Amino acid sequence: MADSLNCNLESLSPLQLFERVTEQGEKVRALKAGKAPKDEIDAAVRMLLSLKLSYKTTTGQDYQAGLPPKDLVLINNGTTKEEDEDLVDPWNVQTSNAKGVDYDKLIVRFGSSKIDTDLINRIERATGQKPHHFLRRGIFFSHRDMDQVLDAYENKKSFYLYTGRGPSSQAMHVGHLIPFMFTKWLQEVFDVPLVIQLTDDEKYLWKDMTVEKAYEYAKENAKDIIACGFDINKTFIFSDLDYLGASPGFYKNIVKVQKHVTFNQVKGIFGFTDSDCIGKISFPAIQAAPSFSSSFPQIFNGKENIQCLIPCAIDQDPYFRMTRDVAPRIGQPKPALLHSVFFPALQGAQTKMSASDPNSSIFLTDTPKQIKTKINKHAFSGGRDTIEEHRKYGGNCDVDVSFMYLTFFLEDDDRLEHLKQAYTSGELLTGELKKVLIETMQPLVAAHQERRKQVTDEVVKQFMTPRKLAFEF
Repeated sequence: MADSLNCNLESLSPLQLFERVTEQGEKVRALKAGKAPKDEIDAAVRMLLSLKLSYKTTTGQDYQAGLPPKDLVLINNGTTKEEDEDLVDPWNVQTSNAKGVDYDKLIVRFGSSKIDTDLINRIERATGQKPHHFLRRGIFFSHRDMDQVLDAYENKKSFYLYTGRGPSSQAMHVGHLIPFMFTKWLQEVFDVPLVIQLTDDEKYLWKDMTVEKAYEYAKENAKDIIACGFDINKTFIFSDLDYLGASPGFYKNIVKVQKHVTFNQVKGIFGFTDSDCIGKISFPAIQAAPSFSSSFPQIFNGKENIQCLIPCAIDQDPYFRMTRDVAPRIGQPKPALLHSVFFPALQGAQTKMSASDPNSSIFLTDTPKQIKTKINKHAFSGGRDTIEEHRKYGGNCDVDVSFMYLTFFLEDDDRLEHLKQAYTSGELLTGELKKVLIETMQPLVAAHQERRKQVTDEVVKQFMTPRKLAFEF
């Protein structure tokens, strides 16, 4: 039996081992609190000690509650050169690979689960809808506990969606649309409430801007989010600077999280230093709190057992690994997650875009002419140096940014596959592929701009007013 246990533990990632130790510790505490028989408690304690030993053997670190393995933000691509490492944290994404981050290795290092065909088929059965092309194409590629969400949904138990936006500039770019496009689809096919957090407080703490400017950006970004087509009767958008002072439930959850996470733990998870302001150190609790339904009593009628599903880019996962560790200790369900890949900069997939670099992406304020110029001038090409070489050897879709963008925004699977084959064979030239992207992005951005014009300050106020939504709990 012990050999079987050790064999099973050897197959676990450091983070999975960490979570097993945490869960076993909770079990021991529950058995002791419930005055379980001594032999049952002793067996659970022996299991806990065995798990802790396996964790130390695997990681070289003693287990510390709430402090995952220290190297989770660095993903080594099998080399020893520091410059060849992928760096992924909530503020930085860097890789030396022109194809972008190695997501399979990221799944292993973070301890999440791959979204496979079986899960996609199960989502289709549960909703009765064709899976979104973001799922079909692996753009949302990783998850935590999505199977539990589906278990509950199939048993007529509701959940809610939570996603967010850090308003660092007045204009959003097309990459910012990805989580909102997918969240809108999830909301429609599952028919569940949605809360959207605007972390204007975070941007004030991290950026060189005033509180007033951060709040102004939050309201402007809300207009772009609303323009994605969210249902006002099913969606609550909130600014941290606003909502924290208006919701005792929200603040109570923040304080509970703060009490159960130490300074050493947030340093280990987020890389904070002694010179960081205390606002940064306490902020993770604010991003964690919307994961709990009791933060929104007006929506959930005070119920604390409604599970949350969070669609987000995987660089936000450290916040929610922390949240999932804390949740059982404050009597809350762990949030589930769906992770997306990073949207590449026009210059290549080595980094994610920056809102401060106007040429790194296509912005939602760009004119058709600006879109055409940016794509033609800045979109990194997977084509050959000469037409003759391209015709002979073909282009590389794995590094070509125009093709990457079409993977996100061209919904026709057959046409996308035809373009891939034509470009790879050399039949389609780089300029012709860029032309397809221009013709895809110009109407998409123009349509968004038209919808945004209809979003008045009054509409924003309605979305951001705490209120009951069209659901009964």
